[in-house]
Amino acid sequence: MSTIVFLHAHPDDECLISGGTIAKYSAEGHRVVVVTATDGRHGERPADVTSATALLERRRTELGRACEILGVTRHEWLGYEDSGMTGWAQNNEPGAFIRSTVDDAAERLAVIVRDEQRATDRLVLVGYDWHGNYGHPDHIHVHKVVRRTAALTGVRDLFEVTLNRDAFVEQFEWSKANGGENDFDPRNPADDGNPMGEPESVITHHIDVAKHCDQKRRAISAHKSQMNDTSFVNELSEESFQRAFGTEWFIKVGEPAPSKRSSLFDE
Repeated sequence: MSTIVFLHAHPDDECLISGGTIAKYSAEGHRVVVVTATDGRHGERPADVTSATALLERRRTELGRACEILGVTRHEWLGYEDSGMTGWAQNNEPGAFIRSTVDDAAERLAVIVRDEQRATDRLVLVGYDWHGNYGHPDHIHVHKVVRRTAALTGVRDLFEVTLNRDAFVEQFEWSKANGGENDFDPRNPADDGNPMGEPESVITHHIDVAKHCDQKRRAISAHKSQMNDTSFVNELSEESFQRAFGTEWFIKVGEPAPSKRSSLFDE
């Protein structure tokens, strides 16, 4: 079978935007490798976590549990610190991911990719779209690092996970029309001033992960320390969760869009 390598910015990103795809390809027998760029030190800190060190330990444990739920074959840390949100003082910390050069970070990832290439006939590499889905500086850096890693390692099957802005606008309008109180409009500016995700017109792959929504939901919930941000997933009915999270979207670099391919392993 083939190998698929994801680079994600922080612990829990692997669940929220690609957890269903990870679970799907693991269940189909593919080798799934998740690399986490940063330690997530600037995420939510619950009241029972008394120090920064304790939060790091908690997030490592939670990520391990989430990877187990999703069926991840191999997990690696890229070794950088969480950079925080745009404009935070933490952006300038020496160990922050965004302070690394693209070449240095890409070479770290390339070591893992080359190791996997030696043992597989086909390797798929996955990063983020050009603005990291919602403009977080670490996510934007992931985009640049994965592009560079593909060039260093000769990976031809390069994908960028994204969010389907048009689909989320449709869900937002449906929710409003059905009495929902959701005030998140995907068309509004996100962290970098751009709206969330990408329009349908540039997306090449729609991955149906409905059969793996239970795993995805349990993996999100495994990141208990971040529940202030993601507690809404436990409040959704099964139908609403499927509607919101039953499809995951990817752009294949170099492939014309729009398209609705249904597998990252299509020729």
